[in-house]
Amino acid sequence: MIEQGTKDYWRATLALSLGSFLVFAMVYLTQPLLPLFTEQFGVSASQASYSLSIVTLFISIALLFYGPISDSLGRKVIMVWTMLGAIVVTLAIPFMTSFESILVLRAIQGAFLAGLPSLAMAYMAEEFSPAALSLAIGLYISANSLGGLSGRLISGAAADLWGWEASFWVIGLLGLSFFFLFVWMLPASKQFKKVPFDVRQALGGLTRHLRNPVLSVAFLVGGLNFFVFLGSFNYITFLLSAAPYRLSPTLLGLLFVTYLAGTVSSTLSGKMAQQWGKTVCLLVGIGLFALGIIFTLHHSLVVIFIGLLIQCFGFFFAHSASASWVNSHAEFARASASSLYLVSYYLGGSLGSSFLGVFWEAWHWPGVVGGSLLVLCVTFGCSLWLNRAERVQEASRFVSCPK
Repeated sequence: MIEQGTKDYWRATLALSLGSFLVFAMVYLTQPLLPLFTEQFGVSASQASYSLSIVTLFISIALLFYGPISDSLGRKVIMVWTMLGAIVVTLAIPFMTSFESILVLRAIQGAFLAGLPSLAMAYMAEEFSPAALSLAIGLYISANSLGGLSGRLISGAAADLWGWEASFWVIGLLGLSFFFLFVWMLPASKQFKKVPFDVRQALGGLTRHLRNPVLSVAFLVGGLNFFVFLGSFNYITFLLSAAPYRLSPTLLGLLFVTYLAGTVSSTLSGKMAQQWGKTVCLLVGIGLFALGIIFTLHHSLVVIFIGLLIQCFGFFFAHSASASWVNSHAEFARASASSLYLVSYYLGGSLGSSFLGVFWEAWHWPGVVGGSLLVLCVTFGCSLWLNRAERVQEASRFVSCPK
């Protein structure tokens, strides 16, 4: 087992963190480019947002397959080849002359990008000692958010200087250097034990979780929250790139610095859940999420930025609570339950832009805010139901305890 502080520990942790950074940079690099796509290819705002939502859609689908397949083939080999595939696609996209061809390649890229996120935790759980695991996972998750943020910043700056194609070139070439470091630094699996691929066993755990109404509602809450979050952030770029703001792609990329509020709130949510309970944290997070969205109705750029900070804080506060809730309430096959949560999460992210696009086309940003609040009312109601179900469950346990 890999122990904390050893050479292998730092090599493995840094390799997985670099891989995570790269994956999420590639996922989100198109977000500051959406207004440029509407100008370059003559597509609507809703259609431009497909360049991100199609990636999250194919990530959600591919997440179901990599875990069971890796049980037979190994973790590292799949992470290596899927990462390389994603980089090759990134470097190919600038050669595309139509928006439709870009979407096809982004879909393929999404299928590749699911490889590392679906297997990194399994690799760490197998190879790291229990004492070494917490810090390694913390660093890995931090790299997720930093990668997404950096991808947007680098993409926006490159597009401002050399055009949208440069965003893919810069991140693709950066990814190539990260890839070689990843292959060289990540130790080969030593604790991995090959398991024959069994379709029935893999599907059995998933279907049993889906038949559990409490878990299904939790999956829905996580998916719908990301549905609103990713969709609203897509359309805020169109609001702020137009008059009277006219922000450049670089400045649009800087908007995503607000994601750092989510890094803070994710950690805080875990601590507060011990005092308040996970469902209370979920309700508080959704409430703050909604409040932040309302702030963005103000005309002041400063107030909008504050609203985005509150929105990010609330979303990640709720996301941390709902993900933790699923893990603690799954009675068996927790890895499968976590996978289903991620599938729901990314599926929600892929659909939000299409739903909110209807509101954008009809009423522009006030419509997006209204549509977002409508969905958040649903997730708030579902969270109240989860809170009640949790209290009923706790009460039944108390009654059944021997006196």
